[in-house]
Amino acid sequence: MPEKTPADFWFDPLCPWAWMTSRWMLEVEKVRPVEVRWHVMSLSVLNEPKMDELPERYREMLHAGWGPVRVCIAAEQEHGSEVLGRLYTELGNRFHPQGREQNRETIAEALVAAGLPEKLADAADSDAYDAELRASHKAGIDLVGQDVGTPVIAVPGADGEQIAFFGPVVTPAPKGEAAARLWDGTLLVAATPGFYEIKRTRDAEPQFD
Repeated sequence: MPEKTPADFWFDPLCPWAWMTSRWMLEVEKVRPVEVRWHVMSLSVLNEPKMDELPERYREMLHAGWGPVRVCIAAEQEHGSEVLGRLYTELGNRFHPQGREQNRETIAEALVAAGLPEKLADAADSDAYDAELRASHKAGIDLVGQDVGTPVIAVPGADGEQIAFFGPVVTPAPKGEAAARLWDGTLLVAATPGFYEIKRTRDAEPQFD
């Protein structure tokens, strides 16, 4: 078996588009020798410098967004980074396909389903791990710059330096060989020196099924 390539994936469970990308990455693990390593980033942290410029509805969403990322980072600090993947899956399934409220009840239910203590939900209203949250966020965002969002993905390059990028933003999440082709193509363009952006206007909402 070929050695697996680590793919570091920074997520905020708040974002439905990052959720779509994460489901694609799980598919990539099946069709390419890739191992996803999960990390926490925060749209709430990212947008702190420009909160006054944002619409009120988005500000309210970012305020509520502190809870889930704090719980994720608390779980990582207390139980190890290996729990993040399954916790993200349980949170994301409830937040996005199920459309559940991103509140303490939903978070507590996700924790239990992920095999973690329900008491970790207390971290949603605590700043006890904010330093670790900011450090995890910074590790990801510093690879790509401040003008992007979540997710951030980084893989080792041929020269030993990391290839890092935001996205891809895609719906529905490709499966099988389609997932493999998107992975191969994304790495191809992201590894090109001086390459920065491909983009087109979104004309569809996330399709979770």
